[in-house]
Amino acid sequence: MSLHVVVGHGPIGSTVAQQLADAGADVRVITRSGGVSTTRIEHLAIDATDAGALTAASRGAAAIYNCANPPYHRWATDWPPLAGSLLAAAEATGAVYAITGNLYPYGPQSGPMTEATTEGAIDDKGRIRATLWRDAKALHDAGRIRAVEVRASDFYGPGVTSQGHFGGRALPQLLSGKPITLLGNVDVPHSFTYVPDVARALIGAADNPLTWGHVWHVPTAAAGTQREMATAIAAAAGAPAARVRTAPWVVLRAVSVVNPMLREIVKMAYQFDHPYVLDSTHSQAVLGQRPTPLADGIDATLAWWRARADALAVA
Repeated sequence: MSLHVVVGHGPIGSTVAQQLADAGADVRVITRSGGVSTTRIEHLAIDATDAGALTAASRGAAAIYNCANPPYHRWATDWPPLAGSLLAAAEATGAVYAITGNLYPYGPQSGPMTEATTEGAIDDKGRIRATLWRDAKALHDAGRIRAVEVRASDFYGPGVTSQGHFGGRALPQLLSGKPITLLGNVDVPHSFTYVPDVARALIGAADNPLTWGHVWHVPTAAAGTQREMATAIAAAAGAPAARVRTAPWVVLRAVSVVNPMLREIVKMAYQFDHPYVLDSTHSQAVLGQRPTPLADGIDATLAWWRARADALAVA
């Protein structure tokens, strides 16, 4: 297999890199801090906003995967130069540009979101994400790059720690039988996308010319409620029954005055007060992929957390 460049090494970037390496590809991971290289995965410390440096690191790559995710409160300042650099590198090298996207561009919707759903973002983050794809699509349509985006709902799965509603904010508490605090109405349907499914869809789309120039949804299991998700995790772990609390928006808004990250989360209250459902029917057919069953995803997530806890205990 060819060289593949992965920008970002959070849950998605690290999983993309590992899946590619497992398939026999050579992978180059780009982050500011670098990392420890292995046989198949090379880590380089590069500022990805430096178009020249990113282009040089991407020479000969079959694809460049945008798996970056600046802190919410820095999107307005960090995304434009980063996105511009990624587009420049894709154009200069001819590598397919594969973007990890989300549902924010759609804004509030009254029904399940499909690839044909009209975009109606009401917050800056949604408009920024919409612009990332719009700019890539324009260059694609002009024949200057080959681009594709796959969109996921909220992540869960191995590697999700500080991010994710069922990551570091909830998993340790659930496993120890402590109450967890979630957002909004915990009894309305909400889609959760399994991290390895995101990586598999991104890699598959980058490798399939029939998908280029379009947005696709990551194959995602049928939506349940946040309470049902917590209940299923606790049951699978053999932990005490999940005790779910909700954080009142009025309190969160008050605290957000001095907490920029929380201020950005509050702007997305619509995602948690009403059904927030991703429909991946069309993408499943085109990509030839099926979502990981929720029970299997939960088991793998719990195994990862337990292994992590064991490693920390030994350390």
